[in-house]
Amino acid sequence: MSTNQQFVPGLDGVIAAETAISFLDTEQEKIIIRGHELIDLSQNNDYIDVVHLLLDGNLPTASEKTALEKKLTSNYDIPDQVMQILSLLPKQTHPMDGLRTGLSALSGYDGDIDNRSLEANKSRAYELLGKLPAITVNSFRLIHGQEVVKPDPTLSYSANFLYMITGEKPTAFEAEIFDRTLLLYSEHEMPNSTFTARVIASTNSDLYGALTGGVASLKGNLHGGANEAVMYMLNEVKTAAAFEELIQRKLANKEKVMGFGHRVYMKKMDPRALVLKDALKQLCEKKGDYTLLEMCEAGEKVMREEKGLYPNLDYYAAPVYWMLGIPIGLYTPIFFSARTAGLAAHVIEQHNNNRIFRPRVHYIGESY
Repeated sequence: MSTNQQFVPGLDGVIAAETAISFLDTEQEKIIIRGHELIDLSQNNDYIDVVHLLLDGNLPTASEKTALEKKLTSNYDIPDQVMQILSLLPKQTHPMDGLRTGLSALSGYDGDIDNRSLEANKSRAYELLGKLPAITVNSFRLIHGQEVVKPDPTLSYSANFLYMITGEKPTAFEAEIFDRTLLLYSEHEMPNSTFTARVIASTNSDLYGALTGGVASLKGNLHGGANEAVMYMLNEVKTAAAFEELIQRKLANKEKVMGFGHRVYMKKMDPRALVLKDALKQLCEKKGDYTLLEMCEAGEKVMREEKGLYPNLDYYAAPVYWMLGIPIGLYTPIFFSARTAGLAAHVIEQHNNNRIFRPRVHYIGESY
């Protein structure tokens, strides 16, 4: 029995919202962010530019960018009580669960939490963006019994984020590569986590609640967790030939090979993956070791020839993060931290023109 409407498993291709934020033009192979092409932005702008574009609607002027950087820096510090909560988490806690807990706990410190106005939500979003690197990194550190690292306000946003992860101040080149990954992860139209955030926001829930739901959604390895899975796979072997054999073996066993295929990029390579493939090449050149690039290219060739599948962003983000010295357990939390700018933009848009999501079902149970 049904409502006489077509059932589309996974809502594949169903239009769920009108948005002025972003669009995936798969025919033209373009990712549009408020009228700008994401790949062009990755070559000519940085993450802070795109944060301003997503939340304020335009690329910032020099003075606007300086003001935004100061706004983020002024919000770096985390309440001591939140850090205490994170320190009490069991040591087997997944880093995404640590991030989710820290993010949720911050809601209690917002004295204006019920204000859904545009300005209040934007201010809230910028405050969260300032705090998320410290929440992301230090929840991971506390779970693993490591010392907390304080933010360094003298560094750029991305350089500080990377510094907190590794404990060492990055070179300008390393900070630039890391910044590029944040930019590429910042927004991608309507994946599961964005849809989740918008569904929660449609009930008139607050930004913290919507983002907390987004963390839970992004944790799954069919969404954000894929970058971790890719690196674990790469670490199973040491050479390109061995990696090619590993992929062939997985295919023969009908195992899913993570990092390939995409619900939108069905027959073409994710253009963001191309940017990070180039970033990986640059890192390999700097370090004089091309092993990871050769392995990734070998896997890419096998999957293209055997399955007609192409790499997505996670496939090349994983080795880039590895070469930057980032622990695998932080890959997905970093993804979420970067995506917070886009998620917040979607929550704000949902609040400003809201209709609660209430789909129907195709009933296949017993007759009545």
